[in-house]
Amino acid sequence: MTWIHPLSAEVEESADVLGGKAHGLVVLRRLGLPVPPGFVIGTRACRAYLRTGRAPDGLDAELAGAVRDLEAATRRTLGGSERPLAVSVRSGGPVSMPGMMSTVLNLGLTSKATAALAAERGDQRFALDSRLRFLTSYASEVVGVGQEALAAVERAIAGQKGQVSGLETAIHQVERLIHEQSGEPVPEDAARQLALAVEAVFSSWDTPRAKTYRALHDIPGDLGTAVTVQAMVFGNRDERSGTGVAFSRDPNTGELLPFGEVLFGRQGDDVVSGTSLTGPLHELAEREPDVWVGLLAALDRLEEHYRDACYVEFTFEEGELWILQVRPGRFVGRAAVRVAVELAEAGTIDRAEALLRVAPQHLAQVRTPRITAVEPGDVLTRGLGASPGVAVGRVATTADSAARLAAGGPVVLLRPETSPLDMHGLAAAAGVVTARGGPTSHAAVVARAMGKPAVVGASGLTVDAAESCVRVGGRTLPEGTLIALDGTSGEVVVGEPRVTAAATDPHLRRLLAWADAVAGAPADAVAGTSTDGRAEEDRLAAAQEALRATGHGARP
Repeated sequence: MTWIHPLSAEVEESADVLGGKAHGLVVLRRLGLPVPPGFVIGTRACRAYLRTGRAPDGLDAELAGAVRDLEAATRRTLGGSERPLAVSVRSGGPVSMPGMMSTVLNLGLTSKATAALAAERGDQRFALDSRLRFLTSYASEVVGVGQEALAAVERAIAGQKGQVSGLETAIHQVERLIHEQSGEPVPEDAARQLALAVEAVFSSWDTPRAKTYRALHDIPGDLGTAVTVQAMVFGNRDERSGTGVAFSRDPNTGELLPFGEVLFGRQGDDVVSGTSLTGPLHELAEREPDVWVGLLAALDRLEEHYRDACYVEFTFEEGELWILQVRPGRFVGRAAVRVAVELAEAGTIDRAEALLRVAPQHLAQVRTPRITAVEPGDVLTRGLGASPGVAVGRVATTADSAARLAAGGPVVLLRPETSPLDMHGLAAAAGVVTARGGPTSHAAVVARAMGKPAVVGASGLTVDAAESCVRVGGRTLPEGTLIALDGTSGEVVVGEPRVTAAATDPHLRRLLAWADAVAGAPADAVAGTSTDGRAEEDRLAAAQEALRATGHGARP
């Protein structure tokens, strides 16, 4: 059996075999867009591993061969003492589960390879920073070192993180944590590192956070994850390097404008984790115009191919752009309606497909509620509106407390930033507020996928989980305090404010007129009968049933 497939335009396997991430990379290859070379271990290998607890027969030999091919393609050697190759090891199920499974970056940077990288690039700081990033992800995802222990290392060198001495100190401390947790030092054999990382990604399919996400999104539990291995592109190389995420359209409104974030001199996990202060995507136009032009061209090409809004993750090294991931945008609510209508009006899709792309339950979110008439003293803090809507609930400062308090009524989860470990709290909460992160951080992406309001980057907010309270300026709110958030304006207020719904959306009016025509109902048959979206849901559902009865599409 063939367990491993190259990331090439000729590969014909589906996302069920390659995983959604690798399948997207194959599409990028076919479209002639820049993708780092690599290979993918298919989902069948994961399922075999989960059944037996060991790598399936033949995988080790195929993995060694795939590494040799990658070394030949890059003219580098994994873990080599000259021209070293470093790779990323990423999960990717058949259905996207953003941030739910393991990723290890910069794998292959052994001590010797790190010294070789420093000599090759003439930059010891860069090489040590890359080694530290590898060790941190290896410690967390492969060995199971807790996030708090790793955060303590970062805090200890906060004032000297960019200095060689600080990086060396942090490296030694993380190596010590790994040895204490596993009973073994970090392997100096890069092939051994890779084998352990692959097994860790396989195992991450069955973590509690992944199971919670699958339950929430009705994803079968027996699919397994693929493992994508690619040559590293170093966004942390210098100030002409960086990383970012981009949508071809605004995920909050559906407007045809590139939307996203960029971070210079850093790697991708710094953006999606929400731990770093990002800049708006258009900063690329000023600082790296060639990267900007290439990214816009890629977004246009991908939207044309998918006939939908698209999301990409990208990295650029010394002014050269690389696309690391692509998937359809999967917008909800108002944004989903606008994209479907505008694509139909442009002739990209027909009206039947537009009607089938919008889930009836999303229509309740189209008339986005807003907080109004707030007294200045009631405003607790302001951040960036990252997922529209209003949530009212009691303060919860941890995912566990959110899950517990939600049994007695709605809660709002407040965190410094969220991670996949917070999944059960995000599922329980009515809305989320984070002190750090931007509109494409973990909290923002997950909240939008769930249709929950979110405010991110509320920089004046301090979450004290140990004391079960939050602080803003001189104010302290204990857990259980009633607050509200507006995921459009970014306001967070104390108490239960007045809330109003927006006027009928013009794109929704057009979509429902098409629905009435398909269902055979008069255009004004049920107009004005509902102010909470239920009549609109019925009209769309009737049209979808009529379309399916005539052989159009599947359920959205």
